[in-house]
Amino acid sequence: MRLSIDKTINSILDKLDYSISELAKGALESSEFQIESNEVNFFLLNQYDIRLQNLLKSQDIDIHYLESGIKNRIIQRKQKIFEEIAPLFQD
Repeated sequence: MRLSIDKTINSILDKLDYSISELAKGALESSEFQIESNEVNFFLLNQYDIRLQNLLKSQDIDIHYLESGIKNRIIQRKQKIFEEIAPLFQD
């Protein structure tokens, strides 16, 4: 069971990383997102959380019942992707 959950979480996080990276690039190129970089970052953070919840729900996984190690991995991946996209929005 543990291996199955790990594999599923990794797949979800891979999809989420790609999705947020593409959204960030799209926001950078779109005239609709001519707002402050901190507002774009806030938008992307919210989108990350919403998309994560939706992807978990699609797999019948409730984040509140995940082991702390898996939650920590999710947090680390979130930090990593936002560190990678942060330079895109530097003023």
